[in-house]
Amino acid sequence: MTAWPGQPGRAGPQVRDRVRDRDKDRDRAGALLRPTALSPAAPAANGRPPSWPPCQWCRGVLRQDGGARPPRRGKERGRSAGVRRRRRAGRAMLRASLRQVSAALKEGRVAPTELCQRCLALIKSTKFLNAYITVAEETALKQAEESEERYKRGQPLGILDGIPIAVKDNFNTAGIETTCASNMLKGYISPYNATVVQKLLDQGAVLLGKTNLDEFAMGSGSTDGVFGPVRNPWSYSKQYKEKSVPKSHSEDEESNWVITGGSSGGSAAAVSSFTCFAALGSDTGGSTRNPAAHCGVVGLKPTYGLISRHGLIPLVNSMDVPGILTRCVDDAAVLLGSLAGHDPKDSTTIQDDFKPFELPNLTDVSKLSIGIPKEYHAPGLSSEILALWSKAADLFKNAGAKVVEVSLPHTPYSIVCYHVLCTAEVASNMARFDGLEYGHRSDVKDSTESMYAATRREGFNDVVRGRILSGNYFLLKQNYEKYFVKAQKVRRLIANDFVKVFRSGVDILLTPTTLSDAAPYTEFIQEDNRTRSAQDDILTQAANMAGLPAISVPTALSERGLPVGLQFIGRSFQEKQLLTVAKWFEKQVQFPVIQLEEVKRHDSDVFQHQKSASFS
Repeated sequence: MTAWPGQPGRAGPQVRDRVRDRDKDRDRAGALLRPTALSPAAPAANGRPPSWPPCQWCRGVLRQDGGARPPRRGKERGRSAGVRRRRRAGRAMLRASLRQVSAALKEGRVAPTELCQRCLALIKSTKFLNAYITVAEETALKQAEESEERYKRGQPLGILDGIPIAVKDNFNTAGIETTCASNMLKGYISPYNATVVQKLLDQGAVLLGKTNLDEFAMGSGSTDGVFGPVRNPWSYSKQYKEKSVPKSHSEDEESNWVITGGSSGGSAAAVSSFTCFAALGSDTGGSTRNPAAHCGVVGLKPTYGLISRHGLIPLVNSMDVPGILTRCVDDAAVLLGSLAGHDPKDSTTIQDDFKPFELPNLTDVSKLSIGIPKEYHAPGLSSEILALWSKAADLFKNAGAKVVEVSLPHTPYSIVCYHVLCTAEVASNMARFDGLEYGHRSDVKDSTESMYAATRREGFNDVVRGRILSGNYFLLKQNYEKYFVKAQKVRRLIANDFVKVFRSGVDILLTPTTLSDAAPYTEFIQEDNRTRSAQDDILTQAANMAGLPAISVPTALSERGLPVGLQFIGRSFQEKQLLTVAKWFEKQVQFPVIQLEEVKRHDSDVFQHQKSASFS
C-alpha cells in the first residue's frame, strides 16, 4: 500500500522528490485526458490519430469533470495539490469508457487494484442508493491482484481484464450468495457460475458484487425485493434538485427520490452512479431497457438465443435474455462481443460461432429506413415523450434517412398475452422452490404438504405468490385451451407483425422506451405490482415475445430534470446494425452528464480517510 505524502510516522519527501511526484501526477492526469478524448477535431496525441473514438457520453463526462484543465500552480502545492489531482484523475477514470480504461491499464497509467479499490470505496459512499445486495470485496480485490500480475507480465486476458463489473442477483455465482432478493434464497450459494458470469471472469473482469432487483425479477420498479427499494441516482443530481420543488426539506431528503425502474434497477443504478463500468441485468419484458431509460444509461436486450441463459434463475424461459447495461453504446458492443455465442449447456443458444465486432462511425444514414409504429402511441404516453419521439424521427429524416409510419396491428393485445404466458411459466418455474433441496425451509413439520405450503408462504412475497396462483389457473385443464394456447397463438401473430414490417424494407424501428420519466417512490407504490408492470412494460415486452434485439438509448432530460430514453428495435441477430444506428443517434443527441452533487460529497468524505483508494 502506497503511503500518502506527509503520512504520520514517515519522513516527508525531499523537495526534489516532491517536485518529481508532482510532475508524475500531472503527467498521469494529462495522459488520461488527452485532447483526442475530448473532440473528434482535436489534434492527435504525439502526432498519431487515436485508434478508437471515445463515445459521446464519456467525452461529455471528461469534459465536464474538468480533468483536462492543467493543474493550478501556486494554489495547489504539496499534499493537498497532489490529493486533488489524484481525485480528479480518479473521477475521470471511473467515468471513462471500457476501451479508455483498458488502454490505461495496458499502459500502466492505472493498476487494476487501484481501480477496484476506487469502485469499492464509491460503493460504500453511495450505499444510500441500495444498488447492491452483496459486495464481494475480498473476492474482487483478489481478482484485481491477479489481473495486475497478468498486466505486469504483459499477458492480459482481453479488453475486460481488470475492469470492475456488477451482476444482477438472479445470476448464479460460485462462492457468492445468490438471493433473487427473496427470503426463499437468502443464504443460498450456488456451486457454479452462470455462463455469462464465467465468460466475464475468464476474460479477467473483476466482479464487485450482486445488484438489487424486484423479487425473482417480478416488477418494473426495483421496489419489491426483500432488501428494500433501489433509489435512482438522478434523485440526487443537480439537474433534478434544481427543478424539483419539495413541500419541505424533510420531504426532499426522505420521500422526493424517484425509482430506477425494474427489475434490473440495481444494475442500472450501479452503472449510473459510476460504481462499476458495466453490469448484467435480465430482460423478460423490458427489465433491462426500462431501468436504463430511467437512469440515463444504455440498456441492450440481445436477440433471444444469442447469449446463454444457463445459470440465470428463470422467470419466463421462452423470453428471458441476459441484458447489458453500460454508459455508452460502444461499451455495450464490447460486452456483447464477450458474452455472445453458443453454449452447450443451453440448447436455445445459436449454433453458429459469434464474431465480436467494432462499431463503425456511421456518417451516412441516407440508406436507412426507420419505422415509426403507430400503435406505440399508447394510452398514457406523456406529451413530453411523444414530442421527444417526434424530434428523434425528424433528426433521422433531416439527416437523409427514410422515415415511414408502420403498423404492428396486434400490439394492443400484447400486454394481456404477455401476462398469461408470463404467469404460466412462473408457476412452472417456481415449483422447484419447495424447501427440500435448497433455499428456505419452514419449521412446520405436520406433513409434507403443510411444510410445502408454509415454506412458500414464508419464502415468497405477495407478488410472486399472486403470479403463481394466476399461472396455475391458466394452466388448469379446463382453462388451458382458453387462455394459454390462445395466448401462444397471439404471440405468433405479434412476432409475424415484426417480420412483415422488416420484410417491407424497414431496417430499424424507433419507439419510446417508457411512458414517462421516473416516478417518485411515494407515487409509484400507490398502485399494485400487476398494474404497474402492465403499464410500464407495454412498450418493451413485444420485442421479448418476438425474440428481437432492442436497445434503449438515453436521449434527453425531462422538464423535471430526469432521463428519458428512446428504444430501437432491430432484426433478429442484426445487433451490429442496431448498435451502429444507436451509436449514431447517441452522438447526435449529446445526452447530458449526471451531476451527482450528493455522491460527490460522500465521495469526498470517503477518500479523505481511505488512502488505499487513491491514485498514486
